[in-house]
Amino acid sequence: MIDLPSLPAQASATPWPTASWPRAELPAEVDAIALEAIVRALLDLPADHGVTDAVLVVHRGALVLEAYGAEANAQSTLQSWSMAKSMLHALTGMLVLDGRIDPDAPLPAPEWQADGDPRARITWRDALRMRSGLAFAEDYVDAGVSDVIEMLWGAGKDDVAHYAADKPLEHAIGSVFNYSSGTTNILSRALGELVGGGEAGMRAFMNDRLFRPLGMQSPLPKFDARGTWKGSSFCFCSAQDFARFGLLYLRDGIWAGERLLPAGWADDARTPTHLDADAAYGSHWWVDHRDPTRFFASGYEGQRILLDPARDLIAMRLGRTPNERAPEVMEPLHAIPALFSVV
Repeated sequence: MIDLPSLPAQASATPWPTASWPRAELPAEVDAIALEAIVRALLDLPADHGVTDAVLVVHRGALVLEAYGAEANAQSTLQSWSMAKSMLHALTGMLVLDGRIDPDAPLPAPEWQADGDPRARITWRDALRMRSGLAFAEDYVDAGVSDVIEMLWGAGKDDVAHYAADKPLEHAIGSVFNYSSGTTNILSRALGELVGGGEAGMRAFMNDRLFRPLGMQSPLPKFDARGTWKGSSFCFCSAQDFARFGLLYLRDGIWAGERLLPAGWADDARTPTHLDADAAYGSHWWVDHRDPTRFFASGYEGQRILLDPARDLIAMRLGRTPNERAPEVMEPLHAIPALFSVV
């Protein structure tokens, strides 16, 4: 069992960044030269490592570093890829807070309603923890075997949730971790049906419950032809707005004194489902396998919102990097927290 550090509260002297981000100087203990070298390593990538669009560091609720690559600025709306999955975790939690979802209740899907269909036993929690048991090949390169490519751009593109929910069970429910964008889109359809109103209803829910309370003005979620938010992959935002979302989880789902997520929902995100020497996963958030007290939202081409509760720190990199190069590119980002003291 991992001893998770408490999620810190916003200091009373630091305004919430709803209207604009409060800014602060680097703490005296931080080696500014070492931090600048890390930022330069993230921004000045070799050509075959892609492009970094933004690097942000938030410490104790204030923005202490903000840097952009040549192709982006503070107004740019940048790709989320699978960081959108972590946003879906938040939206699910909001309906849990409303009493409209029991995480341990079956996840509704019309494909599973025939008598005796074992998939009908898949719960919301099984899906959030990527233990649904459904077959799904999360392959980003080989279109011949990839379910995610076929779902987003091929036969499944007009109804992404149906494409994923129509898959058979490959493992016993709850027994095997299988990271699956399809699972997220099944969840997204179920959320949309609870909210009602199709695409317009889901957009309004996202705006009213998540984006507007945090002061996020840039989000651009993408929907399929059926009206399901493609929550596996698509919610473009500015760098500052992605950082706002990260702060919501670092603050245990509280924003400006109001609880937006259920108590313990952020802990649910950072409690490992899967943990080995190479990777760790919680509930629609990744856990840093090298330091499981830290957790992060992560996207396909090297987008990352890294949260370090012990240091009250967010370190973020957004960009476009070949997937096979992303772990190498992310190494400097994961070195940033060590420059800051535990609070």
